[in-house]
Order: sequence, then C-alpha cells, then structure tokens
Amino acid sequence: MSPTVKNTMLFAIVALLIALVGFMQSWNSALVIVNMGLISAIMALGVNLQWGFAGLFNVGIMGFVALGGLAAVLVGMPATPGAFEAGGWTILGAFGFAVVAIFAVVFVRARMAPGLARKLVVLGMLVAGFFVYRALFDPGVESVEAINPASTGYLGGLGFDEGLWVTLAWPVGGLFAAAAAWVIGKTALGLRSDYLAIATLGIAEIIIAVLKNEDWLSRGVKNVIGMPRPTPFEIELQNDPAFVERAAGLGFTAVEASTLYVKLLYAGLFLIVLLILLWMAQRALNSPWGRMMRAIRDNEVAAEAMGKDVTARHLQIFVLGSAICGIAGAMMTTLDGQLTPGTYQPLRFTFLVWVMVIVGGSGNNFGAVLGGFLIWFLWVQVEPMGLWLMELITSGMADGSPLKAHLIESAAHMRLFTMGLVLLLVLRFSPRGLIPER
Repeated sequence: MSPTVKNTMLFAIVALLIALVGFMQSWNSALVIVNMGLISAIMALGVNLQWGFAGLFNVGIMGFVALGGLAAVLVGMPATPGAFEAGGWTILGAFGFAVVAIFAVVFVRARMAPGLARKLVVLGMLVAGFFVYRALFDPGVESVEAINPASTGYLGGLGFDEGLWVTLAWPVGGLFAAAAAWVIGKTALGLRSDYLAIATLGIAEIIIAVLKNEDWLSRGVKNVIGMPRPTPFEIELQNDPAFVERAAGLGFTAVEASTLYVKLLYAGLFLIVLLILLWMAQRALNSPWGRMMRAIRDNEVAAEAMGKDVTARHLQIFVLGSAICGIAGAMMTTLDGQLTPGTYQPLRFTFLVWVMVIVGGSGNNFGAVLGGFLIWFLWVQVEPMGLWLMELITSGMADGSPLKAHLIESAAHMRLFTMGLVLLLVLRFSPRGLIPER
C-alpha cells in the first residue's frame, strides 16, 4: 500500500468515526468534535514545528494558549466605562516607568566598572524602582477593580465586536504568544532539553497565575463571559422568520437548525485557518530553511560547523510554533464565548497536544493534523463509550452489588486509560507515528 493511499485511509477512518457520532448521537455533538478537532490540529501543528522540525521540548503550551485567549478578550470585549479614567492610565504609566527603570539599570551597569560599587548601585536602583512602580501600580489596580466588580472590574478591550472583526483577535493572540516566546527563548533556549522543558513549564504556570490573579486585566477567576462572536447568535436566527422557514423545509426545528448553522460557520472559519497554516508549514518544511532546521535537529554540532547559527534558528522556530498555539488559543476562546483561566490545565493543553503529535507522527504536518482529530475524538467519546462498556459488563450483576457500582464509577477513568493505551500501542507498532516523517 502506497503512503498516499494509507494516509488517505487514515483520514477517512477518522471522518467516518465522527460521522458515526452524528448518526448515532447527534450532529451537534459531531460538529463540536470537528470544531475542537480543528483547533487541536492547529495546536499540534505549532508543537510539531518546535519538536518535529527542531527537536525543542516545549511543555509550556498552555501558557501560549492562554495568551491567545487573553488577546480575544482585549480585542473583542468593549472597554469598561470609566476604567481608564479611574486607573487605567495610572497602570500604563507604571508599566512605562518599569520599562524606563530597567533600561536605566542596564545603562548604568554597562557604564560602571565591575565591582562592589556597581552591585550596590544596581541593587539600589532595582529596589527603589520596585517601590516607585508599586506606588503607581497598586492604586490604579484598586480603582479599576472597584468599578462594578460583579460584572466588570477590569479594563475591558477594544470592542471589535462587529462580525468578522472579532477574528482580528486570532493573529493578535499569535503576536502575544510570539512576544512571550521571544522573551522565554532569549533566556531558556541555551539550556539543555530537560532544563528547557522545566523552564517553559514554569513560565507557563506564571502566565496562568497572572491571568488568575490580575483581575484588572482578565477578571481573574471571575471569568470574562458574553464575548462577541464572528457568527450570529442562535437566538437571532431563531427570531428570523426566513431562517425558521428554511429550517422547517429541511425538517429541522429552529433551535436545531440555528445550533448546527452556527457550528458549521465556526467549522468553516477554523478550516480556513488550518489550511493556511498547513500550507505555510508544508512550504517551510520543503524549503531550504526546513532542511536546515532538520539538519540542526539531527546534529547540532555538524550544523554549527557548517556555519549555521543554531541558537538563532531555535529561537526563530520556537517563536513561530508558539505563535500558532496562541492563534489556536484565541480561536478556542472565541468558540467558547468566555475566558476561564482556571480551565487552562496541563493535562488538557500540554499532555494531550503532545499525544496528538506523537501518535500522528512527529515531523510530519499531516500527521500532526491527523493526531489532533483522532486524539480529540477519543478524548470526547471514550468516557461515554466506557460507561456503556461497564454497563454491558455488569448487566448480569445485582443492582446493589458493590463491584457493579465500583466498575460503573470507574468508567470516568477510561479516558486517561485509553490515552495511555493508544500511546503505548502506537509507540510499539508504529514508533514514528501513524503518518511518519519522510
């Protein structure tokens, strides 16, 4: 069997599994899997750039995804009335002072001769700068968070809530993640792979902690809800007589048709983004730049001996991969319609995306896309399938049986068990993934 036929069959099998969900459960559930599968495939593409192309072990994925979600808030949500006048400008002034203070410390340190005097001066400037910064920052934060804290209590955003303008948040999310990745890469990419993993995980946790605790920026754990969408709301479609008439002609109720229509619009937008990123990733992979990245991945010493700047290239691809994860994070927040920092858990965004890349095929962009859809399908469907399996196994047991109750309660753990089983089976029988790198 040729690789093309095999790969086509693999994608067809995944499509058939999703179609079965539509026929056996509901098309609404199938479209939920499709939309999150598209977003997961984009995340897997970003990680595949870093690991598959360059061998960079990034376990801080959820931090970049969260920054994308923050971008969706800052671009799409309307500004909180009176927030900037109350304390927003003070907060921005505190940040401006912090930047100036850092540059002043760098300038003084570069001009002074090494020794005790330089250390004392730099330390004094840092301590004084910190107290001045907090003196400016804290009153501004208190003023902003005091503005109707039950529903706002934060600065808000730019208010791009008109139709497709909301999608402007997606590239902005990529820029946010790219900027954070550049800062992380400048400090951590010189580390060994295991230390790089620890550093990226730690910095991702810092980003999540900021989003959870800085209410003036993202409302913290109070969450931002009611975010604008690039698609019409279902209630608007249900109140449209023409839409209701067309839905009835197709045999759907207004509620069913509006839900499916909105999800199909999201799927179309997400598919366009995925195809653009996949096309760009394929062009990069088959270009001299892509061959250089794989050469660096396979033998850094040899590539450096040939005059390649390994650190600069690592920084470049680290920023690109993180930007793609940021785009996916902004898309996911737009789909959810809310920013909930408490849901950015490592299990969902780090372990799961890594399983997608490994199972699909590290170093192969189509493998990453396949892994994104397959693993997300299993993540969603395995738990109800496990419950059905346990009910079938225990159907002959008495209703009060402790063993029956235990087995049925254990069905929730089938999700994690299946992820581990799939990973082990793929590593045993296809260690390079379902669609391996050429």
